[in-house]
Amino acid sequence: MMRIRSLLAGGAMLLTASLLLARTHPFGNAELYQPTRPVPIMQSTNVPQSVRDTLQTKCADCHSMQTRMPAYGKLAPMSWLMERDILHARTAMNLSQWDSYSLDDQDAFKAKMLSEVKSGKMPLPQYRVIHWRSIITASDVEALASWANQNSSVSSAQPDLPADTLRGKDVFQRRCTGCHSLDENREGPRLRGVYGRVSGSVPDFSYSAALKKAQIHWNGDSLERWLTDPDAFVPGNDMEFHVAKPQERADLIRFLKDLGPVQP
Repeated sequence: MMRIRSLLAGGAMLLTASLLLARTHPFGNAELYQPTRPVPIMQSTNVPQSVRDTLQTKCADCHSMQTRMPAYGKLAPMSWLMERDILHARTAMNLSQWDSYSLDDQDAFKAKMLSEVKSGKMPLPQYRVIHWRSIITASDVEALASWANQNSSVSSAQPDLPADTLRGKDVFQRRCTGCHSLDENREGPRLRGVYGRVSGSVPDFSYSAALKKAQIHWNGDSLERWLTDPDAFVPGNDMEFHVAKPQERADLIRFLKDLGPVQP
């Protein structure tokens, strides 16, 4: 009996300590204890209801200010890890602030969302294990793809001006950096030196089988076709983004070409 009482007392002390430590924020304060009035995300934007429902149910707990506090969120150290992930997610993309993003940023976020859910990177695996209802379904992906590609019909007209590296750098920073970097792999492979190399050839990046098999030599013509419609050029690839305006495509290709090869 004394042993049981000791165990119960010890458990009560651990629980109390965990509850108290959860009020400390070693990775930052996500304000999960603040009373909030639930506000559906993207209220004033033209987002299909099916997409809004998916984002609200499966993404908003981390990527918005509408986090629903689970029971384990009140216990340290789980609370610390949860706050760390939430703060990182809000910094990367905050659906509660969707209207404040530029149209270019919104397009980049749409492409990144679609790429990450198709590849299974989002929601995070540990989140899906705990919250099985967050698993992305095929119908969710189809709705996200339709939304990401709406109002972005590609023009095949000729650019109005000669291609320009500085404008291309601006296009890259506005439209590509959500998934790509020049010198490190992200959702997409690093792009310094892409002009002139063969598709699927960055050794430490996991490409789609379709792109590795294609063995495309990236030059002005192939990059133009790729940026115009990746799915038409290489069916089955993982890229969910295209550049609709011919001038932006020309400028971006010039920028990538002028970067030159990767220095040894």
